[in-house]
This record gives sequence, C-alpha cells and structure tokens, in this order.
Amino acid sequence: MSWNKRRILSEMRESGKLDSLSVFTRRQFARYASFGAAMLTIPGAFAEELDKTPDMAEGPFYPDHLPLDTDNDLLIVNDQITPAAGEITHLSGRILDKKGQPVRSAFVEIWQCDTHGSYLHSGSSNRSQYDQNFQGYGRFMTGRSGEYYFRTIKPVPYPGRTPHIHFAVSVNGQRLLTTQMLIKGHPQNESDVLFRQIQDPAQRALLVTSFEPLPESRLGELSASFDLVLGQTPDERIEKVRGGISKPLVRG
Repeated sequence: MSWNKRRILSEMRESGKLDSLSVFTRRQFARYASFGAAMLTIPGAFAEELDKTPDMAEGPFYPDHLPLDTDNDLLIVNDQITPAAGEITHLSGRILDKKGQPVRSAFVEIWQCDTHGSYLHSGSSNRSQYDQNFQGYGRFMTGRSGEYYFRTIKPVPYPGRTPHIHFAVSVNGQRLLTTQMLIKGHPQNESDVLFRQIQDPAQRALLVTSFEPLPESRLGELSASFDLVLGQTPDERIEKVRGGISKPLVRG
C-alpha cells in the first residue's frame, strides 16, 4: 500500500468517513485468510496428490498498462477517497503444490472487470465508463504459509462471459498457472464458452467458489476462498511472469 493511500485512509478514519469502507490491515488479512486455511487442516487431506487447478485462457484483457497502484486492495486507488462500486469481497486462499505443501514466494496476480463490465485495458468495451475508483488489477506475494489475500468486488458478467476473476501464479519469475475463478452455481456458467470446454465435473469444481456473507459485517461484505494447486515446478515451465517484472510475451 502506498504512503499516500495510508495517509488518506488514516485521515478518513479520524474523520469518521470509514463507515462505508472496510480497510485492510495485516490483522484483517489473518482473519479473512483463515477462512480458506481452516479447510486445509483436516487430517489426511493430503494423503494423495491434489488435482492441479485447470488452466483457463488469459483472455484479451490482461492490463496493457499496469496501474500505478498494484497492491492487493483493489477498492482504493492511490490518492482516491471514493471506493470502487460493487460488492466488497475478501478473497483469500493458498497456493499449494501437488503434494499439498504451501508454495512460498508465489507471485499471485488477479484482474477483473468493474461493475460496468469494463477492464483496465484500452480495448475493453465501455472503456469510457470505467470506474476510475477501481484498481482492476492487484498482486500479492505469498509467505511461507502460501496464503494470499485480496480485497476486491464480487465479479459481474459482461457480454459473452459469466462472472469471473482472472488469476496468474508465477514462481521464480516463471508463470506456472493461468486460470479463472467463477461463482459457484451462477446461471451463466453452463453457457460460458470457456467453462463449457472443461467437461469433467471434478475439474469444473476446482474453478468455482461460493461468495458468502461475512459474519458481523454491517456493510454486506462477502468472503470467498479459492485455493490453487500448481502442477509444475518452475523448471518444468518456461513461460515468463508478466506484471511488469519481465517483458510480456507476444500473444497469438
């Protein structure tokens, strides 16, 4: 989080304007990330290898110009005071290897459209209506527990696609997974052109998650837990990380 963002949030807290926001802190991260981590403490859960999270297309709207603010809070952009429109969602999970072990120092990226269905991309539809208060892209580096956390909005549909959030996971400068997370039970899932390409119900189940009301939230906030399992090691895949760390690959 930038210094300016910290200053503004501090001023808003003192003035009482944070009644309409839920500001992310390290304490809150531990609280929200625990929703997903709790499911990983079941004895015997990793007796067998985990199924790899299926790959899904990166799509055409990975940001062509990264925002100046690229932290894991997508609801507040740098010096802006007004939060992004949408249903506040605390999105957390863990990056795991196929043995169920947490992956440390995994570089996790997410990107998604705003409430108008517009991406942070020059070629996106409704670009003129883009919510300037929505960061549209965020990234997080996992610690030794493999956990990640983002504060964002519940995804919405746009023409031709069911609601989804794009994910990319890189380790040691190499992209190991590119996928998408969908809303469990959303009626548009079955007609989605990309989701329909995955026919195995078990594989489909790895790409969907529920958005649940956050207990005791006065703002109607949601929580979602989404674990990602890597099927390769950095040595087994050579696709380089994007996100401004290395030159993006040429898309076909």
